[in-house]
Amino acid sequence: MDVSFLGGPHPQRGIGIVAPFDFALDRELWRWVPDEVSLHLTRTPYVPVEVSLDLARLVSEHQTLHAAVHALSAAEPEVLAYACTSGSFVDGIAGERTMSAAMETAGGVPALTTSGALLEALAELDARRIALVTPYTASVTQALEDYLAEAGITVAGQTGLGLTRHIWKVAYRDIVEMARYAVPREVDALFISCTNLPTYDVIPQLEAELRMPVISANQVTMWAALRRLGTSAVGPYQTLIDESARRTVRAEVPLADAPRPDAPAPAGVAPEQQLSEPPGFAEPPVFPEPPVFPEFPGAE
Repeated sequence: MDVSFLGGPHPQRGIGIVAPFDFALDRELWRWVPDEVSLHLTRTPYVPVEVSLDLARLVSEHQTLHAAVHALSAAEPEVLAYACTSGSFVDGIAGERTMSAAMETAGGVPALTTSGALLEALAELDARRIALVTPYTASVTQALEDYLAEAGITVAGQTGLGLTRHIWKVAYRDIVEMARYAVPREVDALFISCTNLPTYDVIPQLEAELRMPVISANQVTMWAALRRLGTSAVGPYQTLIDESARRTVRAEVPLADAPRPDAPAPAGVAPEQQLSEPPGFAEPPVFPEPPVFPEFPGAE
């Protein structure tokens, strides 16, 4: 069969992705990408350090970023994205901006980081008071809270797993349970941190259940990169990328208006007819102990 009349593959626009050495969710990133866009990924060099503030700094050194961007240049991407949350918040807002500028200088095209994209997404959603879900240790989570505070964002609730490796192996059910526990009343959004934590399929479920925008590290990275191209991310019922979902979430009764579990029943309403306890007031879930894997340190 002669296929010469087809004229070759559909023209593609490229996004260059710099990810930590153990990033394992390439397929998840692709799920937000429309057909006319291709992702070109490269990874930072392996370093034998577990997930920590030290590792976050090692995988975001400017020399490392310059080498990664140089490796991507042959594919001629139109936008560059550094896909690592902790690596881009570890030195605060000034550090994040310097990273983006260094990548732009090396690649000659617009560049962004996950943590910078996070602030863009929160501004887009007008979210100033949020809840956090992280897989990190307490020190890394605190660094994220410090970064957000610098931007005027209040963290009203958070929970995490304390993992130092193999973050990509966390199950969806554990992420959902963490989210239910992390969300208190009167928050504007929930952020699920770490580009190595799978989130694509849990976002619609959590938005419907929690009645608020739910954003994740990989989602905001792809949303911001595709905006730089003048196009949009794709995905089912996600407030950040779907205006109809945004209108629906805004139309829902705010979580803050739900009755407190300890409030008296309204007159004429039997206790068994009251609404069930809203998310955020359950007892802390019991998460399984992290599985034991062969020794192999992990990044974000």
